[in-house]
Amino acid sequence: MNIFESLRKDHDIQRQLLEVLVQTEGDSKTRDRAFKALKHELEIHANGEERHFYSPLIDIDKTQPHARHGVAEHHEIDEIVETLEKTDYDSSAWLKYAKNLKEKVEHHLEDEEHTFFQLAGKVLSESQKTTLADNYNAYMSDCRKK
Repeated sequence: MNIFESLRKDHDIQRQLLEVLVQTEGDSKTRDRAFKALKHELEIHANGEERHFYSPLIDIDKTQPHARHGVAEHHEIDEIVETLEKTDYDSSAWLKYAKNLKEKVEHHLEDEEHTFFQLAGKVLSESQKTTLADNYNAYMSDCRKK
């Protein structure tokens, strides 16, 4: 498995969790579970991606702007998550913020998969792609056990 396949697999998890989240209603256990699961997944994915994908690409002139843009989008996503945390589940604004989060995350994932992956694929060797995937997958596995 290469780094792109590993990241796509986790992107699909995020898409599923986002879909579940925006279908929830009010101050419910379902909404609470969905939000906490998504928050955890977004957090560990962003950390893993920054360490095991963006980090080596930030040193390469051709990919540096894209890597920095990706990190900036992670921060924007974090800010929306923080807004959701500060908003009551039964507030009418909560679902609006959740839909905003879904839109932002899906845009970020599309950006990566349709632009940045292709560019990164041109500058990384096959062995680098595999090593990055191994390191990323090990990190994610450790984080999911916690």
